[in-house]
Amino acid sequence: MVTGQREVSPSFVDHHPGAAAVEAPLRDFEKIACVTNPERPVVVIGAGPVGLTAALALRAHGHSPLVLEAEGEHRERPGSRAIFLHRESLEHLEAVSQGLGWELARAGLVWTTKKTYVGEDLVYERTYPPPDPTRLPHSTNLSQVAIEALLFDACKRADVEFAWGQDITRCESSPDRVVLHTAEGQEWPATYVIAADGGRSAVRAALGIELEGPRTEDAFVIVDVTEDPSQPRLAERVYYYDHPAVDGRNVLLVPFAGGIRADLQLRTDDDPDQFDDERGVRAWIAQVLSQKYAERIAWVSTYRFRQAVAARFTDEHHRVCLVGEAAHLFAPFGARGLNSGIPDALVAARAVSDALDGDRAAIERFALTRREAALYNRDASTAALEHMRANGWQVRLKRRVAAGLAKRGITAGAWLDAAPFGPRAAEYKSETGSY
Repeated sequence: MVTGQREVSPSFVDHHPGAAAVEAPLRDFEKIACVTNPERPVVVIGAGPVGLTAALALRAHGHSPLVLEAEGEHRERPGSRAIFLHRESLEHLEAVSQGLGWELARAGLVWTTKKTYVGEDLVYERTYPPPDPTRLPHSTNLSQVAIEALLFDACKRADVEFAWGQDITRCESSPDRVVLHTAEGQEWPATYVIAADGGRSAVRAALGIELEGPRTEDAFVIVDVTEDPSQPRLAERVYYYDHPAVDGRNVLLVPFAGGIRADLQLRTDDDPDQFDDERGVRAWIAQVLSQKYAERIAWVSTYRFRQAVAARFTDEHHRVCLVGEAAHLFAPFGARGLNSGIPDALVAARAVSDALDGDRAAIERFALTRREAALYNRDASTAALEHMRANGWQVRLKRRVAAGLAKRGITAGAWLDAAPFGPRAAEYKSETGSY
C-alpha cells in the first residue's frame, strides 16, 4: 500500500506518470439527478488486472459482465507496480482467453539468473536453462501498465462492456440484489457484484468489512529506472544483504521489460526524505546500479507495507465477492498480490456463474476458500518481511551462520536466496491449483 509517492521535477524525469495533478471540476451534488440503470446479472468494479481477469472469466462462463471503472478509459497509471507473473497465472489467463498467456509471456522479460550477496560476497547463484518454447515460461516480468493493456485488449475481443468514470461511493446489498451508487448520481443495480476496486475499496468500506492486520514500521523506497537499450544489464534478479554501497542496507534489483526495479529497505530510524527525494534517489541508484541509471529514473515511491486480510470476502447476503487488493494487502516480496488476485477472480467468476444457475452456496464457498489462501499468503509474506527486517536476535544469528556456511560452499546460500520471498508457492495449492 502506498503511503507516499514522490512527484519529481521535469529536470529529474522527462515524463513522470502521475506527476501532473488533474483538478476535477466542482460538482453541486444536490443538483445531480439520480439515473437508475437496468439491473445486470453481474457487475465487476475496477478495470485493473484483477477486475479485467474476472470479466474474462465471466465471459468464458458464458456471461456478459459490465465493468465499472472510477477513472477514464485513457487514464495514466504511474509506476511498474505488479511486475511478476508466475507460470500458473499465465496458464490461468491462457485458459480464459486463448493466446493471452502467450502474449504476456512474449511481452515480458524472462530473467535467466538469480544471485544473492551478503555484503560483497556472492553466496548463491542459479542460472536457468532457456525456456521451453512449447511451454509457458516459469515467469515473466513486465509493468502492470503493460499487463493491463493486454488484458484490456483481450476484454475488447471478448466484447466486455465498460462504463468509465463511475466512482462508486455506496454499495447496498439485500437478499435479492446489490445497488451501486456513484458520485455522479448513477445507480447500478446488479444481481451479483465482483469488487476489484483496490486497497481503498469503497465497496468493502460500504459493506462494513474490516481489513485485519498490521502495517510494517520499516519503509521501503521503490524506484523504476528505464533500461538503456544500447547497453542493457544482464537479465538477473539480484538480492543484497547489507549492501556496502548503501551503508549495509538491503537492496533488491529486479529487471522487467524495458526497465529495472530497485528496492531499498530503510532502517526503522531512517528518514525516508533522505532517500526518496531527487538528490537522495540519484545518489543511491548510482551506487547500486551505475551513474547512467541515476539519469534514467522514471518513478519513485515510498511504502510501509500492510499485511492485511478482509474479515470476510463477501457480504451478509452473499451477493458481493471481494477480490484482489479489495480483499487483501501483502508486501510484494514473493509476488503474492496479483498472483493471488488472479485466482481470486477466477474462483469468484465461477461462483457467480454457479449462483446464477441456482447454487447460492457457491459465493460462500468462494469466500471461505479464497480467504484461506489469503491468510496463507499473508503469513508467507510476513515471514519474508521478518527475515528481511531481522529485528529478532534469532533471525540475525541464523542469517550470520548461513552466510558463513555459504562462503564455504555449503548449500545454506539457497536458504539465504529464498528466505526474502517467503515459502514456495508449491507448498500451498488451492482449488485453482494456485495459491
